[in-house]
Amino acid sequence: QVQLVESGGGLVQPGGSLRLSCAASGSDISSYSMGWYRQAPGQLRELVSFITSGGTANYVDSVKGRFTISRDNAKNTVYLQMSSLQPEDPAVYYCHAELRARYYWGKGTLVTVSS
Repeated sequence: QVQLVESGGGLVQPGGSLRLSCAASGSDISSYSMGWYRQAPGQLRELVSFITSGGTANYVDSVKGRFTISRDNAKNTVYLQMSSLQPEDPAVYYCHAELRARYYWGKGTLVTVSS
């Protein structure tokens, strides 16, 4: 059983940066694939990025070169560094953990991009 708590969301100007954190508890996530999803109002939840247990990162095309996912297994935490934020990026960002057939979700953190 894994509990995930996101933090770091907020208001940022276009072109600005934010770092989201996902703190896990209840289980060691070192063997989990960890990911970030986002969902804007009226839209489907989409996968933004995920990182495997081996540290291989993947990104949706729209954020490549701007976002970086990383993990610190010693802290049981996953991060999403977001740079050059664009008008299409505002959404609730959700942390996700998956191992075999089990998966877990955080409650989300809101990212708003506005001047």
